[in-house]
Amino acid sequence: MAVTHQKHIYIYSPSGAVRDKTAFRRGVARLKKLGHEVEVDSDALTSYQRFAGDDETRLAAIHRAAASGADVALTTRGGYGMTRLLGGIQYKQVAKAIAKGMLFVGISDFTAFSLAMMAKTGSVTWAGPALCEGFGVAAPELPDDIMEDCFNDLLCGQGEGAGWRQNREPAKRPDSTNAMKSVAKSSNLTGANGTFSIKNTTLWGGNLAVLSSLVGTPYMPEVKGGVLFLEDVAEHPYRVERMLTQLLHAGILARQKAIILGQFTDYKLVPHDRGFKLQTVVDWLRTQVKIPVLTNLPYGHVATKVMLPVGARVELAVEGRDALLFWG
Repeated sequence: MAVTHQKHIYIYSPSGAVRDKTAFRRGVARLKKLGHEVEVDSDALTSYQRFAGDDETRLAAIHRAAASGADVALTTRGGYGMTRLLGGIQYKQVAKAIAKGMLFVGISDFTAFSLAMMAKTGSVTWAGPALCEGFGVAAPELPDDIMEDCFNDLLCGQGEGAGWRQNREPAKRPDSTNAMKSVAKSSNLTGANGTFSIKNTTLWGGNLAVLSSLVGTPYMPEVKGGVLFLEDVAEHPYRVERMLTQLLHAGILARQKAIILGQFTDYKLVPHDRGFKLQTVVDWLRTQVKIPVLTNLPYGHVATKVMLPVGARVELAVEGRDALLFWG
């Protein structure tokens, strides 16, 4: 696949240290093969404990990315470390770069940066791939076609939305029917019986563990009437439910118009669960909120992922199992 326009991509490491240097090199090579100019931050491969440098080093990398004049600032990986930096980010400087057209893209731990930018400046950032996990996959595998196409559409200014098919649900439950009746009664939703649309709302969210860690802090956006999307990795369903419970009790879920669940991967069920699984959590969540809970968004710690504008105004349209987010 060849891109239609060369873009300047700045690679930096604001979170975990890059341990897989081979994946890093493959990712850089892939972006160059796609026709882009790739600039690597001077501390992209720095290592301090589990981090890509100490806090000051990683803060400086964020600010260098913002000052680089690049079209895209792409993280090398997620991991942990961004929440340690939130008090030191020069938000106005970063927001100015975004206003000039710079696209900040990342996944996982990057959620803390995205939500802090929303809370502090209202700026839009992008939930998407990171360099190593997205573009640095090992041969004979190639980076996922859908992920690359969505990334390329964003760079070319052609990205307008994301569509997907939800998981096939078990037999209809009374709580599911009641939720749809509540949807139909809402003044800014149209339709019923599995068909509805939500217009002019804010899309926000990201990694569930990172997002829930921001509750009660000045870096958590106060979004009312939004569409909240969530994903996570290596979190057992009971931990997922516990974090959702925190958002529920904090009143955050009740303030939304819809919840979209992405991919929850790499966890292991055990005999003690006795049938408790991710679908159990989905079923429980639907009994706790009076808004639609959608499933199977192609985003998370998986190869096939779409690009999502965190903080942007969107429209959500649902017809049966088919769902579409539109921001074009």
